[in-house]
Amino acid sequence: MIIEVLDIIGVFFFAISGILTAADKGLDFFGGYIIAFIAALGGGTIRDLFLNTTIAWMHDMVLITTVLIGSTVGIIFRVKLRKLRKTFFVFDTLGMSVFTIAGVQKGLEFEHLFFVCLLLGVISASFGGVIRDVLCNDIPLIFRKEVYATACLAGAGIYLIGTYLGFRDEVWLLSVSMLSIILIRTFAVYKKWHMPLLKDIFNF
Repeated sequence: MIIEVLDIIGVFFFAISGILTAADKGLDFFGGYIIAFIAALGGGTIRDLFLNTTIAWMHDMVLITTVLIGSTVGIIFRVKLRKLRKTFFVFDTLGMSVFTIAGVQKGLEFEHLFFVCLLLGVISASFGGVIRDVLCNDIPLIFRKEVYATACLAGAGIYLIGTYLGFRDEVWLLSVSMLSIILIRTFAVYKKWHMPLLKDIFNF
């Protein structure tokens, strides 16, 4: 039940992020909804393919409806949302926090190794955004110097440690894990923390 709830919340936030990105790039309504769909469900789709299980949205109209609602909310309130500082960052961060834990939980459900669960969390949280950015002709955030995947790894690691200690599915563990992702990402943006660039290390 918790996995389903997290998926719906993450889909809603990423759909808003996707439609706002599409609007920023000058796409039409059809293109905007496609980008929102990919941003919201792309990571989960790749995760499910890796797990060789049923792709969630293909048998769940709730997820597709959530994308449509989130996208429409983004369109209707676009003017107000554009006035908010770091709008894309806010919705990306909220979405990645819930998708990370949802991905980890899905891996645990299939009884995979903790390391695999860790990677599934990162894939769930970031690969929808990767495809979105590629289609919008941007270099994906996860491949740039911004702290993105690192925040997902930290939150997923905390959740896995809590699971190992016997606190799996506890509300406080879910909250702490997601909050850690949000805080790390937020501080990284405002404090301008970043990963070192290859060209700086090897003098390309």
